[in-house]
Amino acid sequence: MDALTSTFGLVERARSGDRDALSALFEKYRRRVGLLIHYKLGRNARERDDVEDVLQETLLRAFRDVESFAYRAPGSFFRWISAIADHVIVDRVRYRERACRAAGVVPFRSESNPQGPEPADSRTPSRIFSEHEGMARLLARLEALPESYREAIVMAKIEGLSTAEMAERLGKTREGVALLVFRAVKKLREATQDGKP
Repeated sequence: MDALTSTFGLVERARSGDRDALSALFEKYRRRVGLLIHYKLGRNARERDDVEDVLQETLLRAFRDVESFAYRAPGSFFRWISAIADHVIVDRVRYRERACRAAGVVPFRSESNPQGPEPADSRTPSRIFSEHEGMARLLARLEALPESYREAIVMAKIEGLSTAEMAERLGKTREGVALLVFRAVKKLREATQDGKP
C-alpha cells in the first residue's frame, strides 16, 4: 500500500500538520464510523440524536486531539476514533438527562415511552441522514438480518474486533464466533444478490 495513502502514512502526515492528510484520513473512515454511531445510538437515541451531528462532533474531537494519537497496529486509528464516538454519545446522553431533569421535559412518544406526546414533525435529522441512498440500502439490509447476525457484522466488520475480542464479549468460543460471522456475512451477501433493499 502506498505510504502516502495508508492509514499510518496519513496519520503521520496529519500529526505533522498536513490538513489534507487529516481530511483524507477522516474521509476514509467517515462511513464506517457513521455506521458504528448509528448502531451504538440504538433505536430510541436515534430518534433524538442526529447521527451526522454525533459523527461531526467525533471528527472535531479527533481533529483537536490527533497529536495525542499513537499508531500501534493496523486498526488502532479506527479503535481510537470509535472510543471518541463512545465518549461523544455518553456526553450527549448525560447532557440530555441533566437538561430533561432541569426543565421537566417529557420525551416524545417512542417504544420506551408509549404515553408520550406525538412529535409535530416526525421527519428527524437522523431519518433524513439515513435516507442517503447507499447508507439507507446498507442499513435496510443489516436491519433485515436476525439480531445476532447484525451484532456480529457490526462487531467484526464495523468495529473491527478480532474473533477473540468478540468471543469474550459474547461469551462464546472463537470457533463459534467465526461461524456466526461467516453465516452473518453469507446472509448479508445473499440479501444483496437477491436485490433486496
